[in-house]
Amino acid sequence: MRDFKYIWIVGLGVTLAIIAVPVVLFTSGGSEPRDDPWRGVPQAPVHTDHTNLMSGPYESGSDVTAACLECHEDAAQQVMATAHWTWMSAPVEVDWRDEPIATGKANLLNNFCIGIQSNWAGCTSCHAGYGWEDADFDFNDPLAVDCLVCHAASGTYAKDAAGYPAEGVDLVAAAQSVGRPTRANCGACHFYGGGGDMVKHGDLDSSLTNPPEELDVHMGQLGFECVDCHVTQDHAIAGRSISVSVDDANSIACTNCHSVTPHPDDRLNGHTDTVACETCHIPEFARRLPTKIEWDWSTAGQDWPEDPHEYLRIKGSFVYADDVRPEYFWFDGTVAYRYLLGDPIDPNGVTLLNPPSGSIDDPNALIWPFKVHHSKQPYDAVYNYLLQPKTYGDGGFWEEFDWDQALRLGSEATGLPYSGEYGFARTDMFWPIAHMVAPASEALICAECHSENGRLDWQALGYPGDPIEWGGR
Repeated sequence: MRDFKYIWIVGLGVTLAIIAVPVVLFTSGGSEPRDDPWRGVPQAPVHTDHTNLMSGPYESGSDVTAACLECHEDAAQQVMATAHWTWMSAPVEVDWRDEPIATGKANLLNNFCIGIQSNWAGCTSCHAGYGWEDADFDFNDPLAVDCLVCHAASGTYAKDAAGYPAEGVDLVAAAQSVGRPTRANCGACHFYGGGGDMVKHGDLDSSLTNPPEELDVHMGQLGFECVDCHVTQDHAIAGRSISVSVDDANSIACTNCHSVTPHPDDRLNGHTDTVACETCHIPEFARRLPTKIEWDWSTAGQDWPEDPHEYLRIKGSFVYADDVRPEYFWFDGTVAYRYLLGDPIDPNGVTLLNPPSGSIDDPNALIWPFKVHHSKQPYDAVYNYLLQPKTYGDGGFWEEFDWDQALRLGSEATGLPYSGEYGFARTDMFWPIAHMVAPASEALICAECHSENGRLDWQALGYPGDPIEWGGR
């Protein structure tokens, strides 16, 4: 156990008047910059007005892509090499599996909408392409790449089933408006993941399209776009989510721009070895819109009164919450393991789909804030593994409200045997909180953690008790 953790965790910020945000911070002398995070932000490219370059007419999204490729010859091939296109990783070696595994949205189960297999056309409305309607989608067709979803700035571009442009979209206006991706471009999918605004992540919703400073200092006060932090090269966007990833390759961190000792107080800088910046600087999530924290699929199909925040016949029962205090875990940027299709479960317990990796003895781990989403989802009562239902389209649960049929059709798509007997098992899924960075005045102070009713469970984190009991500097 690392003794120095006890020494340095003495207070979480009586003097947090200076916070790790992209501004120039000064020492007490006031003459030299202590931390200049702007040095880590690449210069944005000069915008090229496409009004006279994209005259149309365009009958389809693919027509727009063909026009884009006349000048940007390599763009489609670059996109097709990214996870935004494949929805899969390359095989990764992990210590909890005998063979390398490839993971992504294309093959994993979650505890929101559960999975895309058999539900392709519904889920792929957020795919960076056109026409992913079934398992036979051609991932090698450059004209199926959707350039507009990331680059259109007309404010009117939208996608529909299988990723095709929504009916009535003015493709010429969208094509003429293209530029560097904005928060609205990224948010069109990432704000609405899981079936609605703020459903999934807990720290990403439509309020970040144009947020005030008090909601997010990077996007609100400083006008950061997503790609200022999620730096992109050859269309590969930096960033990692343990909802689908099992490693930390291509990840980003506050220290990409900020010093590891950004504070004028050494007591605060002493925390950065064990406490993530986000832990102090994101005290709550879902600070504008409520986020879903529980989803019970077992009640779906009933003729009950409907409310989008309490019950929908097609999806079951929900619990939403706002201004949520995170849960805290050691986290090294990877997962301890990831539930894969066919893995056995204990239906009498809680299956952790993606528990964060880390412990008090791990020098690479920090105490991180998380949203934990709780669910009850279908499993095979004979084989004891989670099942993928077909919910969308012909024969799906959302049309027939027949769980047996939905599970049979879903299992045909996955190739996983279905016994014909099913139940509903509890699962938990973990979402690291990294957005909605609060102003310095809202950052945590010492007593938030170092007090009788503090927010950290010291014993669960591996400490005998509150480390302040051991004193320090």
